[in-house]
Amino acid sequence: MNDPAFNLLLPFVQDAPADSLWLADENLLGSQMAPRSNIRMIGNRLDLVESACARGWQADWSDFDLSKITDGSIARVLYRISKEKALVHHNINQAVRVLKPGGQLILSGDKGEGIKGYLDRTQALFAGQGDTEKASANCWRGLFTRPEQPGAPLDDKDYQHLRPACSDEHFSYWSKPGVFGWDKIDRGSAFLIQQLDRFLAELPAPPTRILDLGCGYGYLSVQASRLGVPIVATDNNAAAIAACRQNFAAQGIAGEVIPASCGAGIEGPFELILCNPPFHAGFSVEDDLTERFLSAAARLLGRGGIAAFVVNRQIMLERRAASRFRRIQTLAENGSFKLVLLAEAKTGA
Repeated sequence: MNDPAFNLLLPFVQDAPADSLWLADENLLGSQMAPRSNIRMIGNRLDLVESACARGWQADWSDFDLSKITDGSIARVLYRISKEKALVHHNINQAVRVLKPGGQLILSGDKGEGIKGYLDRTQALFAGQGDTEKASANCWRGLFTRPEQPGAPLDDKDYQHLRPACSDEHFSYWSKPGVFGWDKIDRGSAFLIQQLDRFLAELPAPPTRILDLGCGYGYLSVQASRLGVPIVATDNNAAAIAACRQNFAAQGIAGEVIPASCGAGIEGPFELILCNPPFHAGFSVEDDLTERFLSAAARLLGRGGIAAFVVNRQIMLERRAASRFRRIQTLAENGSFKLVLLAEAKTGA
């Protein structure tokens, strides 16, 4: 792991007082820091939280829900900013609520992520009780002390609540900030659905069980519900799970939405697996994420079943899938995406 902005927090982790809180986003992935009993961690990615718990941290998985933390009970909040603006504002607002008078918020981030603007707005919220420093050409850190009378909350776009976010000619979709592509229909997913019948034609019989692997707010599941068979949708992001469950309920979809990291713990088999994995440019993922999605698909695919992947054209999914599947076929391409059929999983892959 090499994130200079994340590293700016480390001295404040080392000397954290009792009753400290770490708001941990994906930037923590890959860290092997020794656990500290005086720090409680909250993260919205299940893989991050499970990894932290395995190392001995006190870590909770939620969509950064701090509602159960008593006002004025936390001595220090540590936060390396997230990608989503509404989420950053939500976490900063929650920090000023849970901090004790005189408690500290330590904030860090990269210039390209808008950290300077966040520091300015946090300074106003904390009634000027803070200092900022430029640690390098791109990284900044702020130390803010909770005042007796904080300023006006930052605009978090009602972050905590789901809302109708986008629609097509058939469905409206509930979503919220914090879900990847939360307020739009992903073009890759739409391309897969346009060509779904081509995948179905490759099956020896109609599927009896479908898996949406990395479901987001559930677009692929909602679209595939026309097939009238049970659907299992899974994701490791807490906001995505909440949104997908709402869409299942709104559309009366038979099946379940299960929190899992790359399908871990999901029980197969499935005759049809749908997957639009988060390989998009600009989305930070660990190096082995491609392998984990392919491994999950191979493990969960039933005899005679197929996995339908949509990926950016430049991703060499076919080459990486060769160790796990005997049949690999690109069914369609457009200017941005390709649809790859994977079948006949190799034993032990």
